[in-house]
Amino acid sequence: MSAFTDIREYVAIPRVLSLRLSPDGSRLISTVQSLNPDGKSYGTALWAIPLDGEPYRLTRSAKGETAAVFTAAGDVLFTSARPDPTVKDSTDEVPALWLLPRAGGEARQVAARPGGIAAVRTAGDVVVFASDVLDGEEAAEEEKRRARKEAGISAILHEGSPVRYWDHDLGPGRTRLFAARLGDDRLEDVRDLTPDAGDALRDASFELTPDGTGVITTWRVYLPKGEMRTDLVVIDVATGERRTLLSDDAHDFTHPIAVSPDGARVACSRERHTGWDISATSELWIADLATGEGHAYAPGLFAGDLEWAPDSSAVYVAADHQGRRPIFRVPLADRRNSRRESEGRANEERSGRDHEHGEVSRLTGDDAAYIGLNASADGRFLYALRSAVNLAPAPARIDVATGEITDLPSPAPRPEVRGTLTEISATADDGATIRGWLALPEGASAADPAPFVLFIHGGPLGSWNDWQWRWQSWIMAEHGYAVLMPDPCLSTGYGQDMIDRGWGNWGPRTQADLDAIVDVALARDDIDSERVAAMGGSFGGYMANWIAGHSDRYKAIVTHASLWNLDQFAGTTDAPMYWQREFGAPGSERYDLLSPHAALDKITTPMLVIHGDKDYRVPIGEALRLWWDLRRSEVESKFLYFPDENHWILKPGNIVAWYETVLAFLGQHVLGQEWKRPDSVA
Repeated sequence: MSAFTDIREYVAIPRVLSLRLSPDGSRLISTVQSLNPDGKSYGTALWAIPLDGEPYRLTRSAKGETAAVFTAAGDVLFTSARPDPTVKDSTDEVPALWLLPRAGGEARQVAARPGGIAAVRTAGDVVVFASDVLDGEEAAEEEKRRARKEAGISAILHEGSPVRYWDHDLGPGRTRLFAARLGDDRLEDVRDLTPDAGDALRDASFELTPDGTGVITTWRVYLPKGEMRTDLVVIDVATGERRTLLSDDAHDFTHPIAVSPDGARVACSRERHTGWDISATSELWIADLATGEGHAYAPGLFAGDLEWAPDSSAVYVAADHQGRRPIFRVPLADRRNSRRESEGRANEERSGRDHEHGEVSRLTGDDAAYIGLNASADGRFLYALRSAVNLAPAPARIDVATGEITDLPSPAPRPEVRGTLTEISATADDGATIRGWLALPEGASAADPAPFVLFIHGGPLGSWNDWQWRWQSWIMAEHGYAVLMPDPCLSTGYGQDMIDRGWGNWGPRTQADLDAIVDVALARDDIDSERVAAMGGSFGGYMANWIAGHSDRYKAIVTHASLWNLDQFAGTTDAPMYWQREFGAPGSERYDLLSPHAALDKITTPMLVIHGDKDYRVPIGEALRLWWDLRRSEVESKFLYFPDENHWILKPGNIVAWYETVLAFLGQHVLGQEWKRPDSVA
């Protein structure tokens, strides 16, 4: 039996989450997520992956471990909320910082903060970490937190925006950066580098210079009328002095961030502020750390990850491209062509043209998606997590000279996928090429055509190009469905024109693209063109709702974490300023033109509505309003509600309930089966 047949077997598959290379290049370290013994939750542990041996587990605790980095000596720093065995009756509730010696033995706690420790970076004997801090005197912070808890106070008084982010409330503490030095037993000389940060370090990304003298971090600047921008600043580790390195009223400088090994430059992503007629774009930006002078390289590459070549001559970029996420090499020697292309370009042919001019070259030629890039000190290899739509993430080695790819032993063996993955494309009504992946179940043929499900990706900036643990097409294929995963307008990896086509025109333009490629898929003799359904989450849920009111070709529609009333959504989401840049102030004509709720009276297709109450990106009010509108309109529908989940469904039992309910709903309306409430939601 395949692991994709029984959903309970599927949720028990271990998952590789990260990858780090040791300074001496002898081993990798990875965070692996697996099902806890109670079967109700996931835990994490650190695994070592020797380059000349088999993976082995490094840590084991009920609280789990994460955020692992190597010190210069090869020891491992990580965060965990595990109790400290050296402290009597230790019952830590927030993550502390631990050190696991390279030579072996027990991990020891080296730093703790009342608000916990999050991300950590190290260079030489310098350590910088992020922690949540209450305003006021640092010495009284622990007592403040205790008093607040004992008094039963959960209230947070806000004086600015935002107040929430994705799945958690912001405040009352705020992120600060701390610097310290590695001592024999604990961190020494711990200092607050950013006592005046306020909310500037919300969701911050930061890196240390190789010599440990400076921290480069994102710095959020709050502007009038709820707007904001993200700068890049440099903080002197010795003095705490801060200077702005990169700032532009029309752009954000943001993650991923990477500092060159020679300490002279920083690479990051520069993202354009959008507007009514200004679409989103992203480019690799490389700046001099001393002067801040910078330039765009490889415009159009939406960078998922960055890594410098050891000699600081080039940057490796993992970026979406034609339904994959290859690794590109971007040299620094010549910017002339990069500047020319930034003024006007056709990105579809970018990799070939840049290589021809000696600029951007594609290193990996397979169909995979790469993340977690690590360069070996000798410059010969890159190590990364390699995945694809039909391939779970696992470590791989890429030969920089030849592009040869070697899969390495993985601490979480890949599950076997049954069925076939096919690439298809279509021509839209405006002449654009729309491509996508089609997962076909075993046995699909003209004699036995498979029922069909359209998966619409979220974002809307994004692409179906890697393994999905949450929206798993191979579960659907294992249950007999052909699954189409298309990249319509607004998808990344197809050039700026693909984004421009859908900007400010979400519903109509995206539906036309989807219709074109669905027509191609349904024309195949191994797919049943009568038994069809559509599913989507987030922006994909928006499109599922839009299609419900503008098409009758589907037998069932599943809409997850979906936007229903755009005017309502744009004012209640966790980042309203972002969406209102594109749609305008509340009440503008785009809300009326593009809001799915305006077509409620046209909906006749049965719908399954799914939403988590802790979703702050698409607040629960969208689902509640949609559900009520469907009920009062007598549309056949069901509402799968998760009181304790967010934008994603993450708990093992709830994942089972999600898939079992979706399969039962599709079984009823697509396959003609009798409705049976799944045991998981009985």
